[in-house]
Amino acid sequence: MFAAERRQLILEMVRANGAVSLRELARVVQTSEVTVRRDVRALEAEGLLDRRHGGAVLPGGFTRESGFPQKSHLSTAEKTAIADLAAGLVGEGEAIVVGAGTTTQELARRLARVPGLTVVTNSLLVAQALAHANRVEVVMTGGTLRGSNYALVGSGAEQSLQGLRVSRAFLSGSGLTAERGLSTSNMLSASVDRALVQAAAEVVVLADHTKLGSDTMFQTVPTDLITRLVTDEPPVHDERAATELQALADQGVEITIAGPDAESSGPGEGIPPGRQARRDMPLPGQRRTQGGGSGGLGPQLRSAAALADQGPGDRARVADLRRR
Repeated sequence: MFAAERRQLILEMVRANGAVSLRELARVVQTSEVTVRRDVRALEAEGLLDRRHGGAVLPGGFTRESGFPQKSHLSTAEKTAIADLAAGLVGEGEAIVVGAGTTTQELARRLARVPGLTVVTNSLLVAQALAHANRVEVVMTGGTLRGSNYALVGSGAEQSLQGLRVSRAFLSGSGLTAERGLSTSNMLSASVDRALVQAAAEVVVLADHTKLGSDTMFQTVPTDLITRLVTDEPPVHDERAATELQALADQGVEITIAGPDAESSGPGEGIPPGRQARRDMPLPGQRRTQGGGSGGLGPQLRSAAALADQGPGDRARVADLRRR
C-alpha cells in the first residue's frame, strides 16, 4: 500500500471512530507502528487529525464518542485482558454495579461464572451477557434507551439507583486523565455513571491505554473517587501513557496492569493458557471511601498479594512497583 493510500485509510478510520490506537491502525493497514506513527505525524501537520497518547483522534482536543459497532472492534485484545483481571476482583455473593461499554460487556461475560452474584446495570449488553447465568441475579435500571451504546439513561435510570448500596462499581468511559478523572462525551451517560458511582463503596475503572490522557466533555468520576484502574500494558514507546499512569498512582489510584503471560510461581499457581499476568502499582496509604471515611461500607484496600490470593480465578503473579 502506498503512503497516500495508507494515510487516506488512517484518516477514514479516525473520522469514523473518533479515536484509534496506533496498534489498531497498524493492524488494519498491515504495516508497522513506526510507519503508522510517521503517517499520523504527517496528517497532524496538515491539521487533519491530532496525535494523542499512542493513537490518533479527531482534531480539536476533545474526542467524540464512537458508536457501539465501531468501538466493539477496537482494542479487542486489550479489553479481553482487562476483563480477565477485573473479574478476579469479584467474589462469590457480592453485589456490584456495572456501567455501559464494550469493556464492561467483556467483564460481564466472565462474571457469569461467579455464584451468588447480584449485578445492577443500565446496560442492555451487560444484561444480555448475564441473561443465561442461572447463579447470577441481574437488576436493570429504568430509563430511556440510548441506542448508540444500548444503555438506559435519563431521570428514570438515576431515580432507580437512589438508596442503592453495593460493594463496587465497574465503569468505563471515553477518556481518563489524572487531572479530571474519568470522562465521557455524552451528558446523559455521564449523569447515570455519576449515580452508579454514588451507589458503590469502591470504584473500579476499566480503560485500555488508548484512553489514558484523553479528555472528553463530561466528567463522570473525579480522580479522588477512583479506587482502582485496570488497564493494559502501554507500548514501550508510549511515554506519555506511562507518565499518566504514574500521575494517577501519585493521586492514590491503585493501578493493575495486564501484561504478558507469567511463569508459574509454584505448583498449581500458574496462569492457565490464554490468561494474562498482572502487575500492580499499589496504593501505599489508606484511601477514603465513598462514605467519606475509612469505616462503614467502604472496604479497606488490600495489598496486591492479598488480591492475588482471592481465588482460582485470580492466581496471577503480582509484582509491587513501589513509588519513588
